[in-house]
Amino acid sequence: MREPWEGIGVSATDVTRAEVEDASAEVAASHDSEWTVRRVGTLLAPALLFLGIRELGLLVLTWMASRNSHSVTEALRSWDGQWFLAIADGGYGGVPAGLVDAFGQRSAETPLAFFPGYPTVVRWFAAIDGSGGIGLVTSALTVTVVSGVVCSYGLARLGTTIHGGSRRVGLVLVALFAAAPMSIVLSMAYSEAMFCAFAVWSLVGVLERRWVLAGVCCTLAGLVRSTGAALVLALCIAAALAIFARRDGWRPWVGGLVAPVGLLGYLIWVGTRTGEWNGWFALQERGWGTGFDGGAATLRFSLEALSDARSVLEVATVALIVVAVVLLVLMITMRVEWPLIVYAAAVLLMDLTSNGLMNSKARLMVPAFTLLIPIAIGLARRRRSTMVVTLCGLAVASSWFGAYALTSWSYAI
Repeated sequence: MREPWEGIGVSATDVTRAEVEDASAEVAASHDSEWTVRRVGTLLAPALLFLGIRELGLLVLTWMASRNSHSVTEALRSWDGQWFLAIADGGYGGVPAGLVDAFGQRSAETPLAFFPGYPTVVRWFAAIDGSGGIGLVTSALTVTVVSGVVCSYGLARLGTTIHGGSRRVGLVLVALFAAAPMSIVLSMAYSEAMFCAFAVWSLVGVLERRWVLAGVCCTLAGLVRSTGAALVLALCIAAALAIFARRDGWRPWVGGLVAPVGLLGYLIWVGTRTGEWNGWFALQERGWGTGFDGGAATLRFSLEALSDARSVLEVATVALIVVAVVLLVLMITMRVEWPLIVYAAAVLLMDLTSNGLMNSKARLMVPAFTLLIPIAIGLARRRRSTMVVTLCGLAVASSWFGAYALTSWSYAI
């Protein structure tokens, strides 16, 4: 009996070989598909993680707002957000007279207390499609979200760069940042997200000895928030040591010289506008009672908050201050890279040794994201289930806390 392939010039061996080749091609295609999906997942992981946790925060805020008869949009642009939006709309000279400082007062120089970086970008983005387009509020919230995503990739990179780091550490660091106690400001018309984006990439530049990147990001951060001083300190010390050790040629010189330009440039400009050499600091003192007091006001606030437990926010703020100090000590004992320690310590020092609005202490610690490194390393070494449950718990708790601060707490954050 003749086989089907006999007489047509094809042998059984040829058929078997063809089947094997087809099967191999299918397996290779499957592997290529899996590799592509895995690669895309790896590429998008920091953004998806950050956006997912922040979306949870917004959902909880929506629920809390409905329970307390608040508007979500109004909550997301409240307090400092109103100032940033007004500056973005009309510049420093076009801020409505109805916006006043913490004492209900206002002068022509009062708006200069707010740094120009964030509102300038908001104005640029809103102008892309001309007048009557997306509007300033949508522009501000979009700039905030995009800044947060950029920051998430910087944190993921930082987590792989540090000693004892890994890709998992980087992703955990992203999740912890997105779930920080006052991370609600990373979804508001506030400048924290933009500052943190510039700051983390500047620190990545320092650790990787990419001095030009570090210097440029540092000077941009200095145009966004006064906390840029902490970044300038860390970078300039690192650049000075590199120059002294004769490493990296001309690059540390450029990084160190460029780093303070943004911050110093704005402070000098405000001093010129106000006619006072310490113009910006004087505005902060007159308008918000903020000045250096060595930590006396913070200590007094902490003792009073613990003695009468007036509100969840105030007691939680004291707890967060203690946790921040403990984390700084852990950074030192774990020998985290010293520029990251210097940056975190300087942010904390600026926050805790100033008086003024005590209710803003928790928010002002958001830029001290390097304090999260000990927690990230610790969680990354645990079982995956333990890590996921812990991060989910923190995300839920921070979502509620941020929503409480905007919808139940009656004062500025």
